[in-house]
Amino acid sequence: MFTSTLSAQEFPPIDVYPPDVYGADNQNWSISQSKDKYIYVANNKGLLEFNGEEWQLYDSPSGKMRSVNVIDSLIYTGSYREFGYWKKNKFGILDYTSLSNNLEIEFLEDEEFWSIIKIEEFILFQSLKRIYVFNKTDNSYSVIDSNTQIHKIFKVNESIYFQKLKDGIYKIENGRSELVSNHEIIRKNKLVNIFPYNDELLIETEDNGFYRFDDVGISAWNVPANELLSDLSVYRSLQLRDDSFVIGTRSNGVIKVSYDGTIDFSIDFSKGLSNNSIHYIFEDSENNIWLALENGINCLNTNSPFQIYNDKKGKLGTIYASVLFDDYLYLGTNQGLFCKQLNQEDETEFKFIKGTGGPVRSLHVFDDTVFCGHDIGTLIIEKDKLANNIETLGTWSIIPINKEQTQLLQGHYNGLSVIEKTDNEWKVRNKIKGFDISSKFFEIHDNNHVFVSHEYKGVFKIKLNNDFTEAVEVVKDSSIEKGLHSSIVKYRDNIYYSYNKGVFKYDPSNNRFIKDTLLSKLLKKEEYTSGKLISDVSNNILWGVTKKDLNYLTPGKLSNVPKINKVPFSKALPRGLTGYENISHLRNQEYLIGTSTGYIVVDLDKVQDKLYNIEINTITNGNLDHDILNSIDKTVSGEFKNKQSTLQFNYSVAEFDKYLDTEYQYQLEGISSQWTNWSSRPYALFENLPHGNYTFNVRARVGNIMSKNTASYSFSVARPWYFSNTMIISYILIVLLFSLFMHNIYKRYYKKQREKLMEKTLRELELKELENKQQLMRFNNEKLRQDIENKNRELGISTMSLIKKNEFLNSIKKELQNSPDSKNLKSVIKIIDRNLNNTDDWHLFEEAFNNADKDFLKKIKSEHPSLTSNDLRLCAYLRLNLSSKEIAPLLNISPRSVEVKRYRLRKKMNLKHESSLSDYILEM
Repeated sequence: MFTSTLSAQEFPPIDVYPPDVYGADNQNWSISQSKDKYIYVANNKGLLEFNGEEWQLYDSPSGKMRSVNVIDSLIYTGSYREFGYWKKNKFGILDYTSLSNNLEIEFLEDEEFWSIIKIEEFILFQSLKRIYVFNKTDNSYSVIDSNTQIHKIFKVNESIYFQKLKDGIYKIENGRSELVSNHEIIRKNKLVNIFPYNDELLIETEDNGFYRFDDVGISAWNVPANELLSDLSVYRSLQLRDDSFVIGTRSNGVIKVSYDGTIDFSIDFSKGLSNNSIHYIFEDSENNIWLALENGINCLNTNSPFQIYNDKKGKLGTIYASVLFDDYLYLGTNQGLFCKQLNQEDETEFKFIKGTGGPVRSLHVFDDTVFCGHDIGTLIIEKDKLANNIETLGTWSIIPINKEQTQLLQGHYNGLSVIEKTDNEWKVRNKIKGFDISSKFFEIHDNNHVFVSHEYKGVFKIKLNNDFTEAVEVVKDSSIEKGLHSSIVKYRDNIYYSYNKGVFKYDPSNNRFIKDTLLSKLLKKEEYTSGKLISDVSNNILWGVTKKDLNYLTPGKLSNVPKINKVPFSKALPRGLTGYENISHLRNQEYLIGTSTGYIVVDLDKVQDKLYNIEINTITNGNLDHDILNSIDKTVSGEFKNKQSTLQFNYSVAEFDKYLDTEYQYQLEGISSQWTNWSSRPYALFENLPHGNYTFNVRARVGNIMSKNTASYSFSVARPWYFSNTMIISYILIVLLFSLFMHNIYKRYYKKQREKLMEKTLRELELKELENKQQLMRFNNEKLRQDIENKNRELGISTMSLIKKNEFLNSIKKELQNSPDSKNLKSVIKIIDRNLNNTDDWHLFEEAFNNADKDFLKKIKSEHPSLTSNDLRLCAYLRLNLSSKEIAPLLNISPRSVEVKRYRLRKKMNLKHESSLSDYILEM
């Protein structure tokens, strides 16, 4: 009956560690914890160490490991015919020392050690036949034998008890066993544990529950839990620091029983355990309950602020709203409305309320009435039944209009409506005219103003008439932007609008929204998921949900400044639908958060800002190819060869809360002073570091709280061999020798260069002199050319003078010949003829022509030997490019005669008919 009544109960978070995670065998037998909060587990294969991030397996020295107990700084273990202790070396690795070998103990056949207990300076190792008492002071031991099986050994108020099966309970006094009781109940039952209880002992049996043992005798413990435990087979139990009990069964999981004997909860495989067979129970320093199981290791975060209800069957769906009223817990989901009556044994699961199928948008309690905003309208719920549907339009939400809560404003898919209570019956009074936009988020301000937020259309400010029947004025607010998953909420009589750019407060004096820097911290931009804010009017709290935190605003205790509180909200926690976040108050400081797989209950009284230490667990280094890894002594500064400049640091925080995220960041001074981004990776790898001095620093953030310390390790990487002092001196000597060598080479080189330069200079001087001579020649040639040109000009002038003279004489001659006295003028005409045929003029011309063109007459004479002096004379005139008309006066013949002479000259030169005589002469 007990297990069925709690099937819909919330349970603490459970961290499940299966064998493939911790890397060892399925069966685990014992658990303990060290001062640095590391967890140690006795496993079939050996000793498991868990630092909060990684599991490490140390092989068993002999057979299956059955027991472990951390005493001071040593980790004592017991296995098959072997017990001893483990101790961390300077590298952070456990080394084993065998006490049984050192003490030269002769064990019984197949003896195994199932329990290890410390009392004063003694350590007791219990097998099924003996108890070995080891004295740490003088390293001696004694043995307590039994002729029957020693089932278990118990430490109660600094006294040691054990049971001899079918015999009785014994107590160890002065190193010897003394009978305490051989009552029939004790002889017939195997004992699981013995607890101090008030002024008596509480004895727990495997199959028949608890018994009270005092001076009077033994009697059954008459409490509610005993009836259940009498029907179960119990293997292990533990009394917690709060005096409650945790019972581990062989096949029914674990049960928590309060100090007065009532059952707090029961958890088995169906509710989250990885196995129902409990081999050992341990409470760590943070009040987590560790379970060594037949298959795996589990950790129950019983002190966690979160309790989880997981809807494994998918019956509920995604929860959109919740409310607790009149001992009924109502859950509104995408599949309908469900309820469960609390503290009722006959109600095992959430019950679906008929007629509410479909999405539930909101749940409210006004005037002792439960209102359900539903896709089909506004529903009134009475206990576990649908009482009435007073609105047929899909309803988003409902808020009170007046303090008496007799009039309510509801927002639906098509605007706003007013419902009121008349004659003890709720009815729709009217739909507000003039506004038909879907109203998911809305709030009343200043009696008759309503703000409506629509994530796709923006924020509307609506002024209503006094009787809330009509929208007098509808204005879209331009001071803020529309935003997806935005919302409007009223908190402490102020209107707030929130979206991805922050939270904005409405300022009536300026009639605009102004950003509220304090409330905007509820929805940090870098962690933003939704702008929905949830107001808890009864407790004066305003909630906001981000990626990493549950943030809530509470009034300041000593001032008017509100305070923002943060509850770390792990990524591993289930979430609800974005934009439909919902949080409702249950009782005291407990709040229900709807998710897509059930709900979470958070107890704000259990939220604690715990401080944790971070520790560098191991340091390894390797060569450049990473094929050699060495463990490094963490206690001293390291000095590494240059070839071993790859280092890996493994670090962790011993924190075991499933829903408390641990993140790390580090810096390596010597490379950069900047801290890295936060990461969940518990190691840092640096490859091929250059030579120099370094300090590695790492710190952690658990939830929102920084670690108490920053773990550091200083080391240096040696210079490579080619940067050693010897090599540097060698480099200096080499540089000096090389400098001397280069000096001589350059000296010879520059000497040769100087000689080459002198040779080059001489050549340049010679070339310059030659250029000067050439220049002089050019000047002379130019002068000669000018002289030739001058002579040619003179030749041309003289030729023209001869032409003019002969023309003049011919004209005189003609005039004289035509004169009547021509006979008397014959002597004059002869004189003129002599001047026309004056060979002296030709000789002068010939001399001038030869000066201007020396080789022409010789060349043409050599080419054409048959030419006469008159022919040469004609050639000379043609060479001067004179026309026949110009040549005629020079030869004292007519132009026609010149043409005849030219013809004859062509024939003498054998020129072709198409060839030009003038061109031929000019081209020679």
